[in-house]
Amino acid sequence: MELKDIQAVDTMNRPTYFSHDICKELFKSFEYHTMAHSTFKSVLLRMGLKDGEEWRTNEGQPSIEAMVKEMDEIGVQYSFVDQMLFWSYRDHRPICNLSVDKLAEMIAPAKGRVIGGAGYNPWRIEESLRDIEHAVKDLGFKYVWAHPLSFGMKHDQAKFYPLYQKCGELGVPCCMQVGHSAEPLPSECGHPYNCEEIARDFPNTTFVLTHTGWPWVGEWVSTVWRYANVYGNIGAYYPSGLDPMVPQRIRGQIRDKVMWATNGLNMTRCKEEFLALPLKDDAKKLILRDTAMKVFKLDE
Repeated sequence: MELKDIQAVDTMNRPTYFSHDICKELFKSFEYHTMAHSTFKSVLLRMGLKDGEEWRTNEGQPSIEAMVKEMDEIGVQYSFVDQMLFWSYRDHRPICNLSVDKLAEMIAPAKGRVIGGAGYNPWRIEESLRDIEHAVKDLGFKYVWAHPLSFGMKHDQAKFYPLYQKCGELGVPCCMQVGHSAEPLPSECGHPYNCEEIARDFPNTTFVLTHTGWPWVGEWVSTVWRYANVYGNIGAYYPSGLDPMVPQRIRGQIRDKVMWATNGLNMTRCKEEFLALPLKDDAKKLILRDTAMKVFKLDE
């Protein structure tokens, strides 16, 4: 299969991929700076980066126009970019202050190829719900991406229930990180099984569990498989480094419940490595495109 045979959907990218300014700001935070010198240490050393250059471990394209050009070259029809509403667990402040209006302005040059996603702050519930409604109804955003771990909360914590209700009302998927945290944050909150009760309580809300749930991949597979309103994406890891259970289960129980994503990693490498996985062509098409087109109600 050739690189452009399937017009893929990147269901979780980041504004850092095309904005060096946002990337630099993130790495000024305690959490991201620490991550660069721990989780990303090998990348830091391999690139020979100095103090203050940590942001370059996440460096993507120089502009959104350059990102769209890359998408054209490798066959990616849509790429999803959200607010990155992370929280500094240590400093108790937002790590990224990107508003939905500013994000809409940033992705406008892509002319619909880059899909916006809102965020959620459980410390500012009413404000967040207003922003989400504005983002979906007025700005054309297609989803919400939330990060309970950075708030030190589990997915079934009461403060997140208004988000699930609002996503159901608006008919947009609620995407959330599960698994450990690459940053110094409380990973115990990230167990995929924390999402079982919310899947039962909100059967009309679609949930997308991101980051493969590692190291609790078995919980991720089990939850995605058993709940009709729960899906998963494989972002945050290059496909060559996926836990072996992921492609194994994609060949079986969850082939129509998983979507491709980059999480701001090199888009070209992510697609090349995914196409190299030992999967049948119809499974690759489901994961690269078809399931995302259905779940996020995208136009052909």
